[in-house]
Amino acid sequence: VQLQASGGGLVQVGGSLRLSCAASGSFFRINTLGWYRQGTGSQRDLVATVGSGGTINYADSVKGRFTISRDSAKNTVYLQMSSLKPEDTGVYYCALSVLKQRFWGQGTQVTVSS
Repeated sequence: VQLQASGGGLVQVGGSLRLSCAASGSFFRINTLGWYRQGTGSQRDLVATVGSGGTINYADSVKGRFTISRDSAKNTVYLQMSSLKPEDTGVYYCALSVLKQRFWGQGTQVTVSS
């Protein structure tokens, strides 16, 4: 399984970015795709997940500002980020969780500048 993330970059406070992550390889169709964030010197925290059945989960800190979606036909997950804040800065990792395993993408840097 491989995950390829894209879409990070530098944005000003209040701006928007859209992250994409495509999963490839062989895996069970019942799975969860998601995004996690790791700031400098901090742990990797959940941002949002979306299950193959449509169940969505957000971290409290991003509710109302971020929207996760998936295209199951393309095995791709998206994260639309709006009203970005400096504390949203970090490396964003996409992940595929399936049958008690979790696979990680390479991470994409998001920097929110004030």
